[in-house]
Amino acid sequence: MPKPPSSPQKPATRLVTGGRRPEWTGTADQPGAVVNPPVWRASTHLYPDTAALKSGPQTNEDGRFFYGRRGAPTQWALAEALTALEPGAHGTMLYPSGVAAITGALLSVLSPGDVLLMTDSAYDPSRGFADGLLKRFGVETRYYDPLTGSGITALICERTRAILMESPGSLTFEVQDVPAICQAARAASPDIALLIDNTWATGLFLPALELGVDMSIMACTKYIVGHSDVMLGSVSATERYYPRLRQTAQALGHVVSPDDAWLALRGLRTLDVRLRQHQASALKVAHWLAEQPQVARVLHPALPSCPGHDLWQRDFRGSSGLFSFVLNGGSDTARAALIDTLELFGIGYSWGGFESLAIPVDPARCRSVTPWPPAGDANPYAVRLHIGLEDPDDLIADLAKGLDAFTMAA
Repeated sequence: MPKPPSSPQKPATRLVTGGRRPEWTGTADQPGAVVNPPVWRASTHLYPDTAALKSGPQTNEDGRFFYGRRGAPTQWALAEALTALEPGAHGTMLYPSGVAAITGALLSVLSPGDVLLMTDSAYDPSRGFADGLLKRFGVETRYYDPLTGSGITALICERTRAILMESPGSLTFEVQDVPAICQAARAASPDIALLIDNTWATGLFLPALELGVDMSIMACTKYIVGHSDVMLGSVSATERYYPRLRQTAQALGHVVSPDDAWLALRGLRTLDVRLRQHQASALKVAHWLAEQPQVARVLHPALPSCPGHDLWQRDFRGSSGLFSFVLNGGSDTARAALIDTLELFGIGYSWGGFESLAIPVDPARCRSVTPWPPAGDANPYAVRLHIGLEDPDDLIADLAKGLDAFTMAA
């Protein structure tokens, strides 16, 4: 085991030190021979004799060689570093994508006949998995208003076994009252697993397990990797749920390549400085957009106009670079003109990389209990932006040209 730090480390320090055990970066008699754990590529792990081969299955934990599907030092280092990022986590499992992480986590706690409560603002593939594969396997999904808070008690029944939160939602950015939902679930039953998609904030800006969550899920493809070149997911879980999570992941054959794990480790080391720059630049752009006549509303959790802003102030330690804005009038054609005019914003899915992105978003198609547009708002046309690491003044100038194109096409 690694030597514990002499004093508690702050999050930025844990990002730098996590997963760098001497046995993974050097040798037992030469600790710290290299800064980063190297890439260990291996499918077969060899044993010194048949006795050791027979004893291999008796232990199942990171740090012990068994077979390539259970990983090696590169994957173990990343998992350990991600565990350190989420206070209260007992361990972390890695997955080949964020969707795999979500599905793997849900499958570890749900059985036929169970009820899953899912926020109505959830990531579209989460809904697709719930309404497709889970439904086929006999799991019923019921959607709830992301702003319901303790009101979720009314939806909990004797068959409820899991609640999947996402705060904020990655299209319309409602912030949920995570502690209230967790308290309500605990009061109803100790056997309800509480999960959250924590990709937007990461454990750096939202310590989810400290708020009562059992599993914190991330699409590491986004901010952890930070360079738009790796598909990866993770789930950090409490001591109660980690064994079930690990068993399910291994039964499904989930494994990530050591090369991808190494790239994620490289990205993780700079997460603190990158995320704070994404935050600063996004806030500058968001405040500018809020003043433009072509913009009806800006959906950014750090702005008072965003639903759940008070909860963001209470629970979060910062904001990231992803937010949406609703246009003032116009049409789908005018919205397309805005996006197509942009030069510094790529048009593509995902987010969290160094480059800015813009896509049209139409939440109405993936809502069940909360309408889009909201009551009293007649305009459905929204744009989601990911603000990258470019100079925000250049991004604002680019958006100004896009809004001019929107006005001409409207």
